[in-house]
Amino acid sequence: MYQPIPPRPPQETMPTMYDLPSELVGESGLPDEFHCIQADFLSETCQPPNYSSEEILVASDLNLYYDPRHTLWYKRPDWYLVLGVASASQQENLRLSYVVWQEGVDPFLIVELLSPGTEQDDLGQRLREVNQPPTKWEVYEGILRVPYYVVYDRYENNLRAFRLTGTSYEAISLTENRFWLEKLELGLGLWQGTYQQTTGLWLRWYNTAGWVPTLAEQAGQERQRAEQEHERAERLAEYLRSQGIDPNNLP
Repeated sequence: MYQPIPPRPPQETMPTMYDLPSELVGESGLPDEFHCIQADFLSETCQPPNYSSEEILVASDLNLYYDPRHTLWYKRPDWYLVLGVASASQQENLRLSYVVWQEGVDPFLIVELLSPGTEQDDLGQRLREVNQPPTKWEVYEGILRVPYYVVYDRYENNLRAFRLTGTSYEAISLTENRFWLEKLELGLGLWQGTYQQTTGLWLRWYNTAGWVPTLAEQAGQERQRAEQEHERAERLAEYLRSQGIDPNNLP
């Protein structure tokens, strides 16, 4: 009896990140210094307490291939977060691109850092051109259905956030330029301060205790705790000596 051969899965037949281009000469919206520093800040402070480091992927300026019917179509978000997908632990496994039909998981959050040349595209104000790929807004909202989309304009200090409700994005009402993402147990907001020796207004993650500390801030907190512990030990030793007790001879 004839047994039909089932089709092979997309993971075996579709182009992979090794087959798809990761750079395009002359492409608009490529990162400047601000984009690089801001992306680093988001990645460094993105520490969801309910997800391990093996359960999240953060990426910046990494091509996002989204349509298996048009395998050369992609967007390049300034920063995005994927839940349930791990970052590479070995250098040889670092991604060239993020290919949704291979990974099997769409991004949970996308952040675009608005530039004068990309404003209309970032905010869904540009119509799709004939015989051209869909706009960012159309891809994030209608194709990938990314639950959260954030746009930050550093020129106007303007933060806008959108939540996918039904089939379309709905603006999130911000309180003090902040909003909370319950699934992550984290919030995203604007913070004034210095990061990587650059002072300004930055997009930063916070938790129920406050702003998530950077590695440098964590190191500073550790030094402060060590200094405080040393001072307490010195005060105790001085008190013991005042009582005629040699602290060095304590059992």
